[in-house]
Amino acid sequence: MRTAKICLAGAAAAMVGLLAAPAAAAPTDTTTTTFEVLAGTLDIVAPDTADLGSGAPGGTITGQLGTVTVTDSRASADASWVATVTATVFQTGTGSPPETVLPEEINYWSGPATGVTGTGTFTPGQLTAGDAAPLSSVTPLTAFTHSGGTGGNTAAWNPTLVVNVPLDSIAGVYTGTVTHSVA
Repeated sequence: MRTAKICLAGAAAAMVGLLAAPAAAAPTDTTTTTFEVLAGTLDIVAPDTADLGSGAPGGTITGQLGTVTVTDSRASADASWVATVTATVFQTGTGSPPETVLPEEINYWSGPATGVTGTGTFTPGQLTAGDAAPLSSVTPLTAFTHSGGTGGNTAAWNPTLVVNVPLDSIAGVYTGTVTHSVA
C-alpha cells in the first residue's frame, strides 16, 4: 500500500512540473507586410488666358504664354511622355481674311525648363528663339519631352509666341486658342 502512494505522489509531482514549466519563446519571428503604390495620371496644365501685347501690320508681336506644367504620377517603370502644342486660327471681327492670323504665322519656342523633378531626361522642343517653329491647327508641334526615368516626375516651361502679323491685317483684338496636350 505504501508503494502505491509513492507512485501516485511521484506521478502527481511530474504532472505539476510539466504544467508549471515556462513556454519556450522563439528567438525571431517574421510578419509578411504589404502596401500598394497607386498609379496616378499624366496631366498638363496651362494658363487660362494670355495677352501677348500689340504690334503693327507687317511686324511681330512677341510674348510669353505663361507656365505650362506636366505632372506624371503614373508610377510607371518607363515614365516617358511627349507634350505637344497646336493652335486655332486667331481672328477679330467677322473673321474675314484681313481679320485672320493663321497658326502657321505664329512661331512657338518652349525655352528651357523652369523646373523639373524626377529621373530621366527632360528635353525642350525648341530650346532657343532660333529654334522657334510655326504652330499648326492640324500637325502637333513637340513642346517638351521626357524620356526614361521611373515613378513620378514634373516639368515646367514658359513658352514664347512670336506672331508674324500679316501686312494686310486690320486693327482689332485677335483671339484664338493654343492647346497643349501630353501623352
